[in-house]
Amino acid sequence: MTLFEKIRCLLTFGQGVALPLPAISADTQPLTLFKQWFDDANQSGILLPESMSVSTCSSDGQPSSRMVLLKDYDEDGFVFYTNFGSRKSHELMENNNVALLFHWNVLQRQIRIEGTVERVSAQQAREYFHSRDRGSQIGAWASKQSNKLEYPQELKEREQYFKNKFAGAEVPLPEFWGGWRVKPRYIEFWQGRASRLHDRVCFEQHEGNWQQFKLHP
Repeated sequence: MTLFEKIRCLLTFGQGVALPLPAISADTQPLTLFKQWFDDANQSGILLPESMSVSTCSSDGQPSSRMVLLKDYDEDGFVFYTNFGSRKSHELMENNNVALLFHWNVLQRQIRIEGTVERVSAQQAREYFHSRDRGSQIGAWASKQSNKLEYPQELKEREQYFKNKFAGAEVPLPEFWGGWRVKPRYIEFWQGRASRLHDRVCFEQHEGNWQQFKLHP
């Protein structure tokens, strides 16, 4: 890390590079710490701090990862939306174990989350779907996500077809589109430090309670 990057980290709340993390009390809940770090990332000027990697694994053990956007989080978990015909959805239906990763490079911070998924309610999905811009709503209908294009203009033609179909009317929620909620059982807060002596503060679910511990870097 260059001197400029270290100074930038300090100016954008990345205290851990030069200074230790503030003390985290034993009764701190991981969601409280997540909110604090997520707010820091928002205030730092990072583009799309809600971007996260979602890693899934097929029933035959092949992992895959992709970037999506976090759309909601609370005590029940972390929510993102997608097409249920996509590769990630098919893999989550086969194997509901999942991992998330937030990486905020300018802050030298990562948050790793492991857990299982469940679908959000149709009502919650509908409310979010209709909060999106109309182009994104049409796009959800047009894209047969993760399927091969049959010919180069197929997607553009499908987009125009659904523009015409829903012209002058509300775009309905597709039955094949909705949200996944990741219910965490493990959350790790990683703060970069000098000499690679990074801080790794971890929380793990045990009989309904969160246990806090640290890992060697």
